[in-house]
Amino acid sequence: MPDTIIEKFARTLVLYSLETTPGDIFVIRTTTLGTPLLKEVYRQAVRAGANVYYRISFDGQDDIYYREARDAQLEFISPLDKLELETATARLTISAPSNTRANTGIDPKRYAQHMRALAPLNAIYRRRSAEGSLRWCGTLFPTEALAQEAGMSLYDYEEFVYSAMFLDRDDPAAAWKAFSVEQQKRADRMQLAKTLRIVALDTDLTLSVADRKWMNSDGHRNFPSGEVFTGPVETSASGHIRFTYPAIAGGREVEDVRLSFEDGRVVKATAATGEDYLLEMLDADEGARYLGEVAIGNNYNIQRFTKNILFDEKIGGTCHLAVGASYPETGGLNESSLHWDMVCDLRGGGEIYADGDLIHKDGRWVD
Repeated sequence: MPDTIIEKFARTLVLYSLETTPGDIFVIRTTTLGTPLLKEVYRQAVRAGANVYYRISFDGQDDIYYREARDAQLEFISPLDKLELETATARLTISAPSNTRANTGIDPKRYAQHMRALAPLNAIYRRRSAEGSLRWCGTLFPTEALAQEAGMSLYDYEEFVYSAMFLDRDDPAAAWKAFSVEQQKRADRMQLAKTLRIVALDTDLTLSVADRKWMNSDGHRNFPSGEVFTGPVETSASGHIRFTYPAIAGGREVEDVRLSFEDGRVVKATAATGEDYLLEMLDADEGARYLGEVAIGNNYNIQRFTKNILFDEKIGGTCHLAVGASYPETGGLNESSLHWDMVCDLRGGGEIYADGDLIHKDGRWVD
């Protein structure tokens, strides 16, 4: 990756995505493979006047933890992690894995046990995010593992990533600001809706979004981004949906997920592969079987599935739902240790209706 691209990448993250200002407590989390971007983000954040800290994880760390930790360790809440979430004002996570399937062999029960224990930390995270006292962003640094997962060479994958992030533009921040203005029009349109109906292959799902706030995700919290989203009324989902692409979480791939809802709750869940894992996650806690998010992807620079949700949920012409926790800033009330996004492609005949009016067809907005 050319140094000029890394500099542009880091500068956009620090100054646009996280809007860094002097005095910020700026925390960076990544792996050893993310070091090239880490170094440049560190430089740019220091130049912006932030007090910068970083945490680096190593290859195989999760595997060791989940295989060796006792129950008490799995349920331990780190006071250092708690302090970080209570005091940081800017937080950047850079995904840079060496093996995207490193956690495949982990017992899902142990994974769910640890996720439940982290609920108090997640509550702090979501509360501070909603109130605006913690600015956060998640991104990735291209690695061979991510390229391989996407079915690309590293060179082609980097080109894909640059395009999705607008880093191939002279001024990425200006491009994101222009994108934000246009996407806000979509968010404003959705704000008028009370009921949504999603229709696609083996899909007919109705849910209420009355009095919920639609968010314009424009490269601040996710980089790249490109979606409008909200938290549906928790007891409203009715019908069924078939997700086009595999749902991936914790290094596991669950194919052909189909969910049926009654009174907002998943009452039937099947999958062609990975069904046991799907059911284990849906039973993680009471909130895991309710929806925490409904969203529409608008980044038309992303047109292929890469098995990475940071990109896949933004594919222009798709929608996605998340079972589990809501984002409080949307007005969503669902609480869970789980937040699992699943993508439904609308580009081949899919439709979205708002209060009975067709607003989205074949992957495009109906203006």
